Amino acid sequence: MSRARRTSHLTCLALTATIALGTAPTPNPAHAQAPARPPALGIDHCTPTACHFDVPSGAYDVKVVLGGDSASSTSVGGETRRALLPETAVPAGERVARAFTVDVRTPEGEPTGADGTPGLDLVFGGAAPALADIRVTPARRHTRQILLVGDSTVCDQPGDPYYGWGQQLPQFLRKGLSVANHADSGESTVSYLADPRLWDTVRPLIRPGDLVLVQLAHNDKTTDEPTYRANLEALVAGVREQGGEPVLVTPVVRRWFNADGTLNNGTALLVNGLGVDHPAVIRSVAAAEDVPLIDLTARTKEVVEALGVEGSKSLYLYDEKRDNTHTSRHGATVYAALVRDELLARRLVPPGLVRVG
Repeated sequence: MSRARRTSHLTCLALTATIALGTAPTPNPAHAQAPARPPALGIDHCTPTACHFDVPSGAYDVKVVLGGDSASSTSVGGETRRALLPETAVPAGERVARAFTVDVRTPEGEPTGADGTPGLDLVFGGAAPALADIRVTPARRHTRQILLVGDSTVCDQPGDPYYGWGQQLPQFLRKGLSVANHADSGESTVSYLADPRLWDTVRPLIRPGDLVLVQLAHNDKTTDEPTYRANLEALVAGVREQGGEPVLVTPVVRRWFNADGTLNNGTALLVNGLGVDHPAVIRSVAAAEDVPLIDLTARTKEVVEALGVEGSKSLYLYDEKRDNTHTSRHGATVYAALVRDELLARRLVPPGLVRVG
């Protein structure tokens, strides 16, 4: 036997002996297993009504077990006043499990606002909150996101009585789909594209398969039509270049009634001082660019007109601020549900990842 063959034979014998003794050979570093996921964080990080988890920015899966010896009713919120789980009733002595995915970032709320508290903060409310257990783990690497680009009617509002519909949207989604709300008060298409804390920050976060909902119009009061159209097209192109799917959203109506009880006027329907019909331009760009459209102007108009002058006040901050533009918690929740319904109707999200009812 040649020296080379004898060496090869001895190597094979050694490998066979190693396996027979129950020890595997040292793996090739190129084929080593990926590092294990960090252990779950649990209820030892909680009080009866709140939890704090010292985790870095990212998406996290949260599983809560609700219920206790007495009948309970628990909702879950977190970060900058986001609604993460709707109020859930549990009979005495029973337990129910619910799960959702939450986005943790800095700044915690509006992109141009305060940094907020590091880590993940959750709060438990409802008529009779009862948390039996909780587990928090990093979401899987390719967990899908819904990123929101918008203004004060969409954003995570920092204080009462203001709420944006994007702040209420997470409660309608299940584990496996997170909402990353990058809407910011006072922004127009012009300012959102120009401020490095906004579009330049959001764009690199878009991953293939992510949805990016764009609702910018309320503050484009002095933007001419060619500029407004070009800005929308630039946002659409930027999302697609990152592999995301853009969705154009027409703005929520202002609660501004005509004498006949309709909202058929430029103030309510977002026609600016230059005569630019924002919803019409958005619809036009969506058609021309083959972009999914959520016509929130039409949907919110239906709701407000159906409720009438008095009934619609609760959707907005009329009683608190004489404000017919910004929504109350109730109004933001109603409008977030409309967005949820449109996402389902257009098959933009799988039904299994959405809470209905």
